[in-house]
Amino acid sequence: METPTFDRLDGLSLGATILLLVFAYVVYPDPLVKFTAWLIILTIYMTWFCYFGVKWLYDVYL
Repeated sequence: METPTFDRLDGLSLGATILLLVFAYVVYPDPLVKFTAWLIILTIYMTWFCYFGVKWLYDVYL
């Protein structure tokens, strides 16, 4: 079983993570904003991890 190819949702999750980090550390560097950004990034990561795992294990492309 080989690793599935990356698609637009993979890129979207990576782009959203980068944008959140830039906003939290460059645009508005407040501790509450940083904490909130990291919680949202954790949510994005866990959702992406489940999506990628389903693609890999079941060979399903949504």
